Amino acid sequence: MHRLNTSFVLGYHGCEQAVADQLLAGNPFTPSTNAYDWLGHGIYFWESNPQRGLEFARERPGRGSAASAPAVVGAVIDLGYCLDLQSSTGIAAVSAAYWDYLDYSERSGSKVPQNRGGEDSLMRDLDCAVLNHLHAVRAAGKLEPFDTVRAVFLEGKPLYPKSGFREKTHIQLCVRNSGCIKGVFRVGAEQG
Repeated sequence: MHRLNTSFVLGYHGCEQAVADQLLAGNPFTPSTNAYDWLGHGIYFWESNPQRGLEFARERPGRGSAASAPAVVGAVIDLGYCLDLQSSTGIAAVSAAYWDYLDYSERSGSKVPQNRGGEDSLMRDLDCAVLNHLHAVRAAGKLEPFDTVRAVFLEGKPLYPKSGFREKTHIQLCVRNSGCIKGVFRVGAEQG
């Protein structure tokens, strides 16, 4: 929850070629509202990693099938007021939101969702619910909303036996304020 890092980053959005063409023509991004979105609802990007964006478009986890014509679009993103899960304050905010969410769910009789999808937990229903809860609590308290959410994810198989490095490790960005997307650009074949 800060503005301590450099303001602008390059993000890469994996999608269908038809969607990429629309975005490059100036159409707005459509925020994701899946129950399993890793960082809550918003527009998703891979920071500084066009190849991972293209891999996502090819794999399309949770959507049943790969994109028929996978593509990746680059964007210049101003992080703005960022809930950064690489910082101690961001981690503490999400931890507190989890415990508050559990209390809220118990009092309201709501079922607490669970992350699913094996070792990598590709379907992050619980994480999504906790982050959306944090955003709702901030809105109810009339606190400044987060423009973006940023986190590192260790994903995929270990690079070698007993490795702490994973083959699909990445920094994920969730843009909640579309005004933070300052420009969109075509990604060359050598980058994607």
